[in-house]
Formats: sequence, C-alpha cells, structure tokens
Amino acid sequence: MKKLVMLIALGFAAISCGVPKTVIQSKKVIKGQWLLNTITYDQSGTYNMTVFNDTSKECFEGSLWRFIPNNNTGVYSIGGDSCPNGDRNFVFTIQEVDAESGYYDFLLKPTNEKGKSDTNIGFRVRLTQLSESNMQWEQNVMLDGKPFAFKMNFSKTE
Repeated sequence: MKKLVMLIALGFAAISCGVPKTVIQSKKVIKGQWLLNTITYDQSGTYNMTVFNDTSKECFEGSLWRFIPNNNTGVYSIGGDSCPNGDRNFVFTIQEVDAESGYYDFLLKPTNEKGKSDTNIGFRVRLTQLSESNMQWEQNVMLDGKPFAFKMNFSKTE
C-alpha cells in the first residue's frame, strides 16, 4: 500500500512539474519562419538603440527569424545596406508567466553555430501576442531612470 501511495504521489509531482500545455502549443505555433516587420516604442522620439547587443533597430527591421522548437534553437538573418549582414544563431525557451493573462517570457540566448554561447548572456522579452500569423515581443528597460518599452512585431512567412 505504501508503494502505491508513493507511486501516485510521484506521478502527481511529475505531472505538476511538467511543461504546461499552453507552452507546448506555443512552440507548435512559433515553429517556422517569421519576418520582424517593425520595432516600436511606447514613447515618441528618436533613439539610438542596439538590439540584443547586436545591431541597430533599423538593421533588425526586415530580418528573417527561423524557430526550431524541437531542439529550442533558431537563427535570424540580418540584411541591408550599412548593416552587419549574416546569420545569427540562438537558443530559446518559452516560460509561462501567468496562465490567466496569457503572458509568457521568451528567453533568447545568442550562440555560435554549434549552440555554444561565447558570452553566456541572454535576453528576456515578454511574448505578448502569438497567433498563427502574428507574434509580438515586448521588452521593458530603463532609459534615463524612467521605464521604457519597445515592441517587436513579427508576421509568419511560412
């Protein structure tokens, strides 16, 4: 009897610690290629911003992103005049923040082609919208001692 109770308790523990169903569904939706259409700010003005310690907002707009959720990897491609063109590899994780609100944290860590990080620096953005055709990330930072938010707006291309 003790073994049966222990087995049931272990089963409930394993289920409660598993990946939420909504995160699994989100990974299915995110799979594929996305176009980063625009980066917008919650305040008016012109800002000299470097995204993900990589390059400017202008170079990121129009970049193509491929997400491969079965191994949590991806690549984004920067192109355009006056931009450091090429592919950038990353690993990612989707973490449920609040099931009621539907908000998730999206953790992105740049890597080399073999999946290793040279700096071990990652970035946390809020996944505020995800559908079969659109996705939006939001990141909150401090600018001159005040909260500042920017949004990255994607559309699915395949």
